[in-house]
Amino acid sequence: MKVRTPENATIAPRTIDARIARSWLLVNGSRIDLFDQAERSCADQIVLDIEDAVDPQRKSSAREDVAAWLEHSSAWVRINDRSSKYWSDDLDRLAGLPGLAGVILAKTESAEHITETFDRLGGGTPVLALVESALCIEQAGAIARARGVFRLAFGSGDYRRDTGTSADDLAMAYPRSRLVVASRVGRLPGPIDGPTVSNRHTVLREQSAVTVSLGLTGKLCLDTDQLQVINEAISPTPSDVTWARQFLADFEARGRIIRDGSDLPRLGRAEQITRLADAFGICRN
Repeated sequence: MKVRTPENATIAPRTIDARIARSWLLVNGSRIDLFDQAERSCADQIVLDIEDAVDPQRKSSAREDVAAWLEHSSAWVRINDRSSKYWSDDLDRLAGLPGLAGVILAKTESAEHITETFDRLGGGTPVLALVESALCIEQAGAIARARGVFRLAFGSGDYRRDTGTSADDLAMAYPRSRLVVASRVGRLPGPIDGPTVSNRHTVLREQSAVTVSLGLTGKLCLDTDQLQVINEAISPTPSDVTWARQFLADFEARGRIIRDGSDLPRLGRAEQITRLADAFGICRN
């Protein structure tokens, strides 16, 4: 039975702004028993997945379960790709739902895929482009400048399947860097990295450190046990926050005078760190 909110009820969004969200928790759209657990988790954003996670025979029922849940709670939805027979039905069912935070469009291969999806949802719902193939990577610049695009994400598993690339950090540096550059050119927030399959926290920390080193600012994840590690790894460290606040205090004390060519880059970095620290509730050492 569909649960509806009171007529004038407001559905609260996640605490962390999606533009700077670190952890994006993928939840199988056919596992309604996991939805409330995800909502209670420390995920910056929740993504109900009605694409790869759902068997074709269960697409319709999963779509209905997700739509019913979005009547009283908020989440993103990973929808089926533009070329699939499910794309149009996904949009028809999701459009206008009070809890729809945005959609993640699977296998985005052109700017038109984004704009058509954005327009079908009424022109006000964010569309996050999931880049998952060689063609997607080649089109990343155009996708990042498409009307309606919100942010880019890397579908690393499907990319490896498409290209035969290994999971080695060096082999995967090129597509990740392409998304970072495309996001910057398109004036988008930093891109979101693909998930780590291993649940070993040492592996997850190592891979999250690579994510940060390459300039990506979020990460898809598959399990609630990964969330705390990802959030910590992608956040500024307390020592970074201490440095940033001390630098800004000194900069203000000297009348915001630029001493040399390194001051402006350091000022930008310090301001970014303090903005993120405030958003994530990080204290200095």
